[in-house]
Amino acid sequence: MKTTIAQQLKIKDFPFIINDKDGNRIYYENSTGIWYKREYDANGNEIYYEDSTGYWFNSEYDEHGNEIYYEDSDGKIIDNRPKQVELTLQQFADSYIFDKRPKQVELTLQQIADKLGINVTQLRIKD
Repeated sequence: MKTTIAQQLKIKDFPFIINDKDGNRIYYENSTGIWYKREYDANGNEIYYEDSTGYWFNSEYDEHGNEIYYEDSDGKIIDNRPKQVELTLQQFADSYIFDKRPKQVELTLQQIADKLGINVTQLRIKD
């Protein structure tokens, strides 16, 4: 059996309780060795719990305090986190309306010759 915090510290006065600086209970242990510990995020949301039976859970919250992820030792998972969408280039192109009207393009004769891979002296312009 794992040694508890109270046993390590040789505590004789129970219940043994530890609170964080915000007053949140982060550890509790009774005289029979039953304990639990908790962790909180900066907004006071409980994000982790573990106890002497082996049960645990993790939670994640959004900026509004809504639980968006939950997982526990029993295998329960709730995932409401925003999903990243991956599209192929074709799917992306198909999902948007593109302006296909002709555009006016200005190029110098040298730029045209460079695009064609020829010397500018080989370039002739016809009407």
